[in-house]
Amino acid sequence: MTGSGRKFQTAKPGRGTEVHEDGNNGTGEGTAPVAPRCADQEFLALERELTVLLRRARASQGEMAREVHPDLESAAYGLLIRLDEQGGQRATELAAYIGVGKATMSRQLRALEDLGLIAREPDPADGRAWLVTLTDEGRGRVGQVREARRARYVSQLAHWDRREVAELARLLHELNGVAEK
Repeated sequence: MTGSGRKFQTAKPGRGTEVHEDGNNGTGEGTAPVAPRCADQEFLALERELTVLLRRARASQGEMAREVHPDLESAAYGLLIRLDEQGGQRATELAAYIGVGKATMSRQLRALEDLGLIAREPDPADGRAWLVTLTDEGRGRVGQVREARRARYVSQLAHWDRREVAELARLLHELNGVAEK
């Protein structure tokens, strides 16, 4: 099923038949959409697999956030990862990276600060600005959760060749780069 709720039956690639939404090869009345052409099957498969991956990732992110702190919002976990990897950042940089507005970012940062996971310190490059950094407590908790997640990936993908894992990481990095534009 697609995001619009329409259900398509598709021919196997290379067969050349298009089956309409009503399942009757277009002999019914109405203007039911035509199934995508065989050349588009790769993109439909990509959409389907990304949908499953993202749904699982959201659930996993919530679990990881609770492992960092029981009161941590799922969405804030990504901020902690960014700070762990990049070090101190301005709130505006974090908001742009995550793709949220200033008000949402301020609320999330306030919650993280209240939990003792982040701190704000003056930006040495501009005394008027503040950098958000992980506290020692935040760094330790995030590190434990990330190590546990890495161990799960190693276990789940133990049957994969390391080059395949590297290729998957490279392709996902490229996809993320395209999505940022």
